[in-house]
Amino acid sequence: MEIPFRRLDPSAALPEAQHPGDAGLDLRAHADVEVLPGERAMIATGVAVAIPDGHAGLVLPRSGLASKHGLTLANSPGLIDAGYRGEVVVAAVNLDRTESVKVARGDRIAQLVVVALPQVEPAWADELPASARGADGFGSTGTS
Repeated sequence: MEIPFRRLDPSAALPEAQHPGDAGLDLRAHADVEVLPGERAMIATGVAVAIPDGHAGLVLPRSGLASKHGLTLANSPGLIDAGYRGEVVVAAVNLDRTESVKVARGDRIAQLVVVALPQVEPAWADELPASARGADGFGSTGTS
């Protein structure tokens, strides 16, 4: 499936997968940003995308940035609806308590995964169908 991107600046990088078969397209920072400990930053990518109808774009953290530097996404996953045509902006948060994270222009900062969505129609029901899990919620398996 071809996904059209538009450069909002002539130097913006086209998102791309790093390896054949990768699920995500790497999004790159379009400016230098320093994210202080415990702080959030909106990081521009310099691109807009046209997600096809019947699909959604999910903006996900990069595992290396999260595990090594504490940089993840404040709204993970970020959601790009099919009708949105504005700039893709990454809402980053630095979870490290002592170290800043410096993001340089061109750094891979997040990944975009495009997923197909079924058409759903919400409807009220007096009762929900039974399931093996039922209403068991947080901690119901005995494992945190």
